[in-house]
Amino acid sequence: MIKNCIKNFCLITFALVGPITLPAGGIQKNLNDYSIFDSSEEIILNKDLFIHCFPQVDSKKLRKVNVGDSVSVLRYWHVSESERWIRVQLSNNLLIDTHNTARRGWLKI
Repeated sequence: MIKNCIKNFCLITFALVGPITLPAGGIQKNLNDYSIFDSSEEIILNKDLFIHCFPQVDSKKLRKVNVGDSVSVLRYWHVSESERWIRVQLSNNLLIDTHNTARRGWLKI
């Protein structure tokens, strides 16, 4: 009985005190180590496209992107040789955009 109480006390103490000494997420990384910020590119669309929730043709369309709109490429995704997608973020236009429209999503190219 006393052995179990001591064991439980040690376990609870470690559970409460141990995480204080650990960095959030278990590891700390410097943001300068990521090359994704340096390799971002911006493109201008030459046809009307729809932003999708995820990279599938039958996924929900979030918003239409018009010809001439500028988007920042966040990621590339190749489903097959004939089906390629890019994860994009639309540029800020504070005068026109509303807060409830999607600004990130997937475009099929």
